[in-house]
Amino acid sequence: MESMTKPTSEPGRLLLELNTSRANISLRNPPVNVIDIRMMEELGSALAEIESHAEIGMILLRGEGKCFSSGVDVAAHAPGKVGEMLEKFHAVIRALVATKKITIAAVHGHCLGGGAELAMVCDIVITADSAVWGFPEIKLGCFPPVAATALGALIGQKRASELILTGRTITGREAAQMGLATNAAAEQQLQAEVDATVGRLQSLSPAALACAKKAIYAWDAMHFDKGLARAEKVYHEELTKTADAEEGIRAFLERRNPQWKGR
Repeated sequence: MESMTKPTSEPGRLLLELNTSRANISLRNPPVNVIDIRMMEELGSALAEIESHAEIGMILLRGEGKCFSSGVDVAAHAPGKVGEMLEKFHAVIRALVATKKITIAAVHGHCLGGGAELAMVCDIVITADSAVWGFPEIKLGCFPPVAATALGALIGQKRASELILTGRTITGREAAQMGLATNAAAEQQLQAEVDATVGRLQSLSPAALACAKKAIYAWDAMHFDKGLARAEKVYHEELTKTADAEEGIRAFLERRNPQWKGR
């Protein structure tokens, strides 16, 4: 059992635990761990706090309750809020990508939209084979900027395009077969699989792991930074000005089918 280096803190949307070598972040916004602005802010603060602890070499990200996360709050996509949403959510993504710590996502239940983007940028992703993955933003007249930027590097351009352009969902087992996740396990074995992975990493040099991670992503990091900035620009300056984007968000919030205008 690891000794605690800091008392457990319990912000409104997260549970953060700092141990001698690992930080645990649990998303906790029931019932489906929607990522709202408040959670984005708390995630940013938690990652900054973790980064200040040199003794911590790993970050484990999971969702409390019945799922990992159903994605970013749809209301945050509305005009007047979308700019803040993109800025704060992508700050979290950039922090996860840039951290020297090894990041592990443990996924069960729904892992959709922004939730899937959070998981996919982690170094190691262990998913329940019954988990439901997907990027359904297109059904709201939107698109997922992080997935648009990085998913092709993980699973290939054709598969990435199909998932983003259709918004269809896949199982955790399919996600692992595609390369979106590292490994899939029966849900009752998920924790054991996570523990085994953590155990293997804990036997290794944190300094060597940090250097290896930096080298692995050296090429992709340059493209990711530029690509995400471009995707943000398209989203904010082009997509949000379309009637269909506004209609898609409104229709979801009003619980009706959208009436697309094609403009």
